[in-house]
Parts: sequence; structure tokens; C-alpha cells
Amino acid sequence: MALTDIDPKYPIGDFVPPATISLDERTEAIATLAELPEQLRNAVDGLSSAQLGTPYREGGWTLRQVVHHVADSHMNAYVRVKLALTEEWPAVKSYNEVAWAKLHDMAAPVEWSLELVESLHARWVMLFQSLDEAQWQRGYKHPEDGPVTVELAALTYAWHSRHHVAHITHLRAKEGW
Repeated sequence: MALTDIDPKYPIGDFVPPATISLDERTEAIATLAELPEQLRNAVDGLSSAQLGTPYREGGWTLRQVVHHVADSHMNAYVRVKLALTEEWPAVKSYNEVAWAKLHDMAAPVEWSLELVESLHARWVMLFQSLDEAQWQRGYKHPEDGPVTVELAALTYAWHSRHHVAHITHLRAKEGW
């Protein structure tokens, strides 16, 4: 597929949850989550402040906002998983990610979020690796997504990881950075 054929909004395609989730899919999701910190760091390595301030698509977030969004989103997801593992199908709160992306801390150095993602994912992977079958089937109730099992959350955020790294790497390839 040519670079120009890639949808800049969904460069790896939209997330389509499988009807059933296999052990191999869970294992692959954990591996993806373990690899994200290095992949995200490599994706932005060597970019100037101006390049980090470039939107990945028309009307999209800047690369800096994408990195900070990944940290924000994955912190929320980690907490939701922990709630699912310690409460009976808790109702979780959504958040306005667009409004979060406009807050002043989005101007922070990307290194802050890269370090946060590194530590967060180390703990998240450790937690996922410890789960038994019953724990994978626990879940939470999301106001927009409905019931979400822990295993579905793992697959969703593995996709989310690849999705946002692709935003950065596809822009870099398109711009020749």
C-alpha cells in the first residue's frame, strides 16, 4: 500500500473486536503493550520542537499532543482495569480527551509522557501477566462502550498503541523526517 493510500486518521484501520478472544490474542496484546514505550520513543526520536508541533493530519492533534494523549488514555485504562479486578463490574467515567488535549500540560516536553508510559506499561504488563482466566473475564461498564472485559481492554489498548505510533511514523515518512 502506498503512503498516499493510508487513511491518516486510522492508519492501521479501525479497531474491530473479535467475537471471541484467544489466549494467543491476549499474549500478543501484552507483547504490544510491553513494546509500546520503546516504539513511541523511537517514533519521536530526533524530532524538533517544530516537528512535534505538527498535526499528524489536517484537523488532528500535534505529535506532542499524541504522545501526551497516549499517557493520559493509558493511565485511565490502567485504572479501569484495576477497578475491574477489584470491584464487581464497576461503572467507570469517560473523559473528554479532546478537552484534555487542549490543557496547558500538553505543552510539556514529550519526555515526561514517555517516562510515564514506560513505568505505566511495565506495571500494566506485569499485572496482565499475572491474571488467571476468571480475572480476564472480569470487566467494567463504560458509559459509551458498554460492558468491557479485561481481555477486551487489553486488545483495545494494544490497538490504541499501534494506532498512535502509526500516526507519528506515517507523518514522518510522508514528510521525510
